Amino acid sequence: MSTSDNSDELSQDELYEHHGFVASKGQEPLRVDKFLMNFIENATRNKIQQAAKKGHIWVNGSIVKQNYKVKAGDEVKVMFEHPPYEFLLTPENIPLDIIYEDDVLLVVNKPAGMVVHPGHGNYSGTLINALVYHFDNLPNNSSNRPGLVHRIDKDTSGLLVIAKTESAMTHLAKQFFDKSSEREYVALVWGNVEEEEGTVEGHIARNPKNRLQMMVFPEGDEGKEAVTHYKVLERFGYVTLVSCKLETGRTHQIRVHMKYIGHTLFNDERYGGEKILKGTTFTKYKQFVENAFKVLPRQALHAKTLGFVHPVTGKMMQFDSELPEDMVNCIAKWRGYAKHNES
Repeated sequence: MSTSDNSDELSQDELYEHHGFVASKGQEPLRVDKFLMNFIENATRNKIQQAAKKGHIWVNGSIVKQNYKVKAGDEVKVMFEHPPYEFLLTPENIPLDIIYEDDVLLVVNKPAGMVVHPGHGNYSGTLINALVYHFDNLPNNSSNRPGLVHRIDKDTSGLLVIAKTESAMTHLAKQFFDKSSEREYVALVWGNVEEEEGTVEGHIARNPKNRLQMMVFPEGDEGKEAVTHYKVLERFGYVTLVSCKLETGRTHQIRVHMKYIGHTLFNDERYGGEKILKGTTFTKYKQFVENAFKVLPRQALHAKTLGFVHPVTGKMMQFDSELPEDMVNCIAKWRGYAKHNES
């Protein structure tokens, strides 16, 4: 179990408490700096060590050094000098790829590498920073994030709908909650997916041993219901191109569900997809895969299609986006490799 405290109350030396965690029952002794690396996205080892040197890490209310071993049940808190993201919604003149816009909403095509909203380690350059520059008075969602109806991961590219009015925010958010919106992704996954199409069902929750990962709880004893429908688009032997339609929208859902059925996303570093998971260990094959990683230096996932009912007109809106160049080039390399091996 963990909690994240983005309190706006200053400590004596004007630091903000960013994170608080309770180590799970299964936690084996682990250095506090390594423990925090597993729990705080985008926190560098150096940043955590600096916090320790300044006496800004507490365990069970006492200041500890970076080599303190966290044990099951320990309450770990860390303070950083940067304020939480609520203080950093600074307008930034970042270009947006807007594919549709009217008075109440817009649809943007987010590039890979752009974080959707500010948070620890990402205080600028986010989609939200761009939105508050280009648009005035965007409505806040339940997490006080202007205009944001849903989100996709930093290294996932593709389509997002943004609300420009309070009523549009409410209407669109309900569609996502009711599972009536349409979202189709294209992914390149490791391995030859046996079935032409299928459905993955399994509750998703945080991995208790690594809070930066999500995992499937097949018994449904933890987490939230998650359903992903997949269909094979093209086979390349060692990897497969698939379409994934979301019935639910859980954090890392496609990444977690595809790993669960044995087909981790290609170059998905968080879930082990940056390793050569299939095929031979022959030098030429290994070199080919490493070159493919360089062409696509992120998880192979693109939010290609987005559909929803317009909050005002009631008309069904559907948008489609082209695969970005890095995915196109990587797929082309695999297609060529597969044909070469067939001949």
